Amino acid sequence: MTVTGAEGRSLGQTWKTWPRAGVVLLGALLLAWPALYNGFPLLYPDSMTYLGDGRVVARAVFLHRLSDFYGVRSFFYSLVILPLHWNLSPWPVVALQCLLAAFVLRLVARSVAPRLTAARYLLLVLGLSLLTSVSWYADFIMPDILGPVLYLIVYLLVFAPETLTRTERWALYPIAWWAVTSHASHLLLAGLLVVLLALYAAVAREGFRARMRALGGVAAMVALAGTAQMALHGYLYGKPSLNGERPPYLMARLVADGPGRWYLEKHCPQAQWVLCGHLKELSDDPDEFLWGADGVYETLTNEEQQRLASEELPFVLATVRAYPREQLERSGANFREQLLAFGLYGFDPSPWILSEFDGVLPRARASYVQSRQARGALPLDLLAAVQHWVVVASLAAIAGLIPFLWRRHAPPLAGLAFVIGTMVVANAAVTGVLSVVDDRYECRVIWLIPLLAGAMLLDLLHRRDACRAAGVAHAPAETSA
Repeated sequence: MTVTGAEGRSLGQTWKTWPRAGVVLLGALLLAWPALYNGFPLLYPDSMTYLGDGRVVARAVFLHRLSDFYGVRSFFYSLVILPLHWNLSPWPVVALQCLLAAFVLRLVARSVAPRLTAARYLLLVLGLSLLTSVSWYADFIMPDILGPVLYLIVYLLVFAPETLTRTERWALYPIAWWAVTSHASHLLLAGLLVVLLALYAAVAREGFRARMRALGGVAAMVALAGTAQMALHGYLYGKPSLNGERPPYLMARLVADGPGRWYLEKHCPQAQWVLCGHLKELSDDPDEFLWGADGVYETLTNEEQQRLASEELPFVLATVRAYPREQLERSGANFREQLLAFGLYGFDPSPWILSEFDGVLPRARASYVQSRQARGALPLDLLAAVQHWVVVASLAAIAGLIPFLWRRHAPPLAGLAFVIGTMVVANAAVTGVLSVVDDRYECRVIWLIPLLAGAMLLDLLHRRDACRAAGVAHAPAETSA
């Protein structure tokens, strides 16, 4: 099909005129601007662990060369990105993450606006990329972007399966599976989302059977992801588990909150906990407890760390029984603080990152040193302020558009609002209450709120176009009458 004239020059060409893959590639390129501006993919101290652990785990899985230690991060994220970087360059990882995000965003936009044009899709991606954190996390060598991508995929599979082709639907399942296995919080939040969607389907009732069938497929995918994690950890460590040899995050949280420390001071040394020998070293900062050079966890022997891991659950239960009201108050405060903490931070230079290059990315060290991140030259304060006001404006726009949505009864948009609303809140609860309050945790999902506002705008534009098309179609008949 050949398009000529103004129609061929217009940015409003439909998907049939624009090759779909090309439009997604353009969307991915728009999402890649922070890495291009920085001069290197964005890194976090944990990034070096994800990049380095892949080789060790791959040798164990494929060559049966087992090791004493494999790391404490997600092995599945490390394994998937290993063939992309091969410890040479992280740029292909950025390309993959930008493509996945652009692909899912296109499907979400099309689900609310079936006649979506290339121009509107690209404008949506451009706005999100420039004004929110989505592009920064797509360019981040971390699994953070896969969480919100996962929640959007669940929305598509449950609320908008009719807008997907068979190929698209089957492509979404492995992406979602990888997203679930990529981080412990993703598995927990995905399981919670399945439960919440089951309750939503029961209350809404409309399309109950279809939604439950779709939700059954999502639940099976989540269960398969959990099973895969247990199987891999069982093979590597000889003992199946969901998290492998993870540090005692929850124990550190309760000690930092206060009730954990109070319990130890009251019951040591009779209780004989490992921490009883380190009461003077306990910190009110969970990060310092776990990762500080002089923190409790880092100063323990391997045997003591194993004992501490086995004591975590009994210690948490005992503390909560002893101080239920106090811990509930502390957890509530942590949740509220995390919900409002979504500044675009976490991209500061780190001496530890630089020290790990020789063992993880030796050929890329010079490029990283020249990057804006390494020089501390990223305008993070400005970007954080911009995103803050964009989120505020988006919430106001959503509140203003809800009455129109309610009157029109649009199940896909209602489903998208439900998924985004519950996951933004649940993410703050899981990370703030069970781990540590950190802007990075909520910042990685907060861009979903502007996305929801954008989806509502696309829906309004789609309805306007449909009304105009209907008016044109009926015009001759009305004239002749």
